[in-house]
Amino acid sequence: MQSHHLAVYTFNQFIAPYQSDAIKGFRDAEPGAFAEMERASGFIARSGYEGEEGPMSWGPQVFPKCWENSNGDGWAPSTLSVWETIEALMAAAYHGHHGDAYRQGSKWHLARPGVPEYVLWWIPAGHKPDWTEAVNRLEDLMNNGPNVRAFSFKKAFAPDGQTVKPDAARVKAIARENQAIADIA
Repeated sequence: MQSHHLAVYTFNQFIAPYQSDAIKGFRDAEPGAFAEMERASGFIARSGYEGEEGPMSWGPQVFPKCWENSNGDGWAPSTLSVWETIEALMAAAYHGHHGDAYRQGSKWHLARPGVPEYVLWWIPAGHKPDWTEAVNRLEDLMNNGPNVRAFSFKKAFAPDGQTVKPDAARVKAIARENQAIADIA
């Protein structure tokens, strides 16, 4: 049994209010992307959102200090989930339904130089990070760059603090497994 799992928090800001026509493509893609990610190899769990159907929220949702409610709707696209490995997360994030939506992100999200779109960190197996912990990790990455507490795919760390490079061949193999699962579903 693994002693650590990988937590990931994603954060962005929309170019317009969530219910606007400008964000329709995102709204249309979101359910399928969530469903495919939840079936993906290496997925453990994700937080839901208070007051919405789906998984339970891992505490009150908060946003980073850099967030500006410029759309006035009080909402920003963010996710919090737990994975077995970096490669499993990369396979799900950059391939399939989510990968298709990810490649269209510039249609829906503001360009925010200096603000990371995600942060990774290791947690003890069985721990579910809350939204505040996730935001603190994103702010750590934003303020201090990649480190053992808050890192990215480009500069990743193992649970023991050693730098690691994700295994690209393993990412592709997991992506193929995920596609086979999606084809059956």
